[in-house]
Amino acid sequence: MAFANFIPEVWSARLLEHLDKAHVYAALMNRDYEGDIRAYGDTVHINQIGDIQIKDYTGVEIAAPEELDSTRMDLKIDQAKYFNFQIKDIDNAQSNPKVVDAAMQRASYGINDVVDCYLANLLLTGAKAENTITADALTAENAYDYLVDLGVRLNENNVPMMGRWVVIPPWFHGLLLKDPRFVGNGTGYNQAILQGGWVGDAAGFRIHLSNNVPSSAGTYSVIAGTNAAGSYAEQLVELEAYRLEKNFADAVKGLHVYGAKVTQPAALAVLKCTKPGA
Repeated sequence: MAFANFIPEVWSARLLEHLDKAHVYAALMNRDYEGDIRAYGDTVHINQIGDIQIKDYTGVEIAAPEELDSTRMDLKIDQAKYFNFQIKDIDNAQSNPKVVDAAMQRASYGINDVVDCYLANLLLTGAKAENTITADALTAENAYDYLVDLGVRLNENNVPMMGRWVVIPPWFHGLLLKDPRFVGNGTGYNQAILQGGWVGDAAGFRIHLSNNVPSSAGTYSVIAGTNAAGSYAEQLVELEAYRLEKNFADAVKGLHVYGAKVTQPAALAVLKCTKPGA
């Protein structure tokens, strides 16, 4: 068998390495509970502590300690995708590792696209309705101003300034490039290649570029927030090579499971906008 030396752990790491480089929305969510999942259908319990009362001290005996108020949320690993490809002996000749590596990259990009769209829509539907801003027609003169408005909306919800991000479509980025307020901050093209769509910092946000920004009937939903807004967990739970019984070919199949949860809706803001001339 051509895959006699196949080591699942090596190829699993290779696949997830490609996924990490390609993800945009997944990189903007926290991964605190990822180690708790083992299989499709798992549930991760997330406990959040409520406010603690601050009381006046008068120099006398203090009150009995209050009982903590906690709320439990469940992050369900309810998404599962698989790939299953074959490489014929006549095609791969002696280059099996190179062919498989290239195929694994294509599989990872395919999974990435599905996951990215899933997370974008999850964040959109999880945001508070009152945190949505509807824009007038966007232009090179006002696109930056609407980023400022998104930041103000987050400020009003006491969202920390550090770690804020926003994901914009390419045409929005084109408008920003015509505004000296954005260009003056530097656009970081080289870093964008390495860091999954980052194209600069402006208006208090680290700005990421994506073709998976949610859109419907010509209206785009530009999402801003911090990684405290949601949790994401994924695992490549199955990966194996096998010989096809009725063909002269080797095959590789894998199962990728994942789930996500918006845990802080107030830490998200959405700008509804349309492409100029659309």
